[in-house]
Amino acid sequence: MNNPKEDLQHIRQMMERSSRFISLNGLSGVAAGIFALIGAVIAYWLFQQYEVDYFSGNRYAYSYELELRLLILAIVILILAVGSGILFTIQKSRKNGLKIWTGTTKILLVQLFVPLAAGGLFCLALFYHGMFGLMAPATLVFYGLALVNAASYTFSDIRYLGYCELFLGIVSSFIPGYGLIFWALGFGILHIIYGLLMYKKYR
Repeated sequence: MNNPKEDLQHIRQMMERSSRFISLNGLSGVAAGIFALIGAVIAYWLFQQYEVDYFSGNRYAYSYELELRLLILAIVILILAVGSGILFTIQKSRKNGLKIWTGTTKILLVQLFVPLAAGGLFCLALFYHGMFGLMAPATLVFYGLALVNAASYTFSDIRYLGYCELFLGIVSSFIPGYGLIFWALGFGILHIIYGLLMYKKYR
């Protein structure tokens, strides 16, 4: 004889799988956080090497060589973070027998991409005008908006991470010279804490 309670739970799980992307792995957040912290440390070391007092909050005309190295560092960190996220997501999907590329996945990516693309272009404008002190806060704000925007199509817990990123970004925009610290907190520490909590909750 079927158990109505178990049947309802099964139906609920099927509906959740069809409407939400549930293959996110908390370990991808941990990996992204570690890479972000490493990137922040290297960025600070580069500023020291070029005798730039980043924490003064002053505007600097960075040398072409420093700008190029910072750009390469950012690209490498991004590739490592995204690559580890994809790897852990594929691993979890195979383990749970779930498809990765679905209609929900496409919607999720669109919800993430629009704020991130807008943020990327905005940061390019800041870079063009030499407003380097606002670039770190801007990345946190737009990333937070992207997470809040996409929360309806994956684990709802990601919304709270988005709110925290937004808060850090807004606060850091009022404290010139400390953007790198807030960036490390948001993309590094928060990602690690969030990733560990998500891994424990949804593994």
